[in-house]
Amino acid sequence: MTVKEFEEFYAQTVARLTGQLYVMLGDLQEAQDVVQEAFAKGWSRRRQLDRDGRPEAWIRTVAWRLAVSRWRFRRRTAEAWERRGAPPHTEGPGPEQVVLVEAMRELPAQQRRTMTLYYLCDLTVEQIATETGVSASTVKTHLVRGRTSLAHRLQDPRIEEASGA
Repeated sequence: MTVKEFEEFYAQTVARLTGQLYVMLGDLQEAQDVVQEAFAKGWSRRRQLDRDGRPEAWIRTVAWRLAVSRWRFRRRTAEAWERRGAPPHTEGPGPEQVVLVEAMRELPAQQRRTMTLYYLCDLTVEQIATETGVSASTVKTHLVRGRTSLAHRLQDPRIEEASGA
């Protein structure tokens, strides 16, 4: 099957195969996903599809098997969660965390990345320089500017009022 023939085959059959898998699966999104994945697999085997003489059946079978494989994976995952039990309840972020995240979003992307790598990932300046591809002095600059910007954004007016500022 040539590239052009495969493209024509795809155009003629994708809607029909998606409809068939939709009826089989009862989930349109899942049907679309597995049919597309089956066509992707068929693309690399298009010469074999031509020899078999039943390319539509091949795509439909592969799509079905993909769907079954996904079901099995989901079922095993659900069973594993059931065996483990429900995860412990964790509180949502408090007002302080929300304010911090909002302030971090206002930083330039490189400062935000550097601050995250330093404070959340506990990387050294040298490790950050290696990971980001910038010099250690640039990392230090990003840290200083990020801290300064955050200090300005996170000033609590209640503290300033109490100190008489």
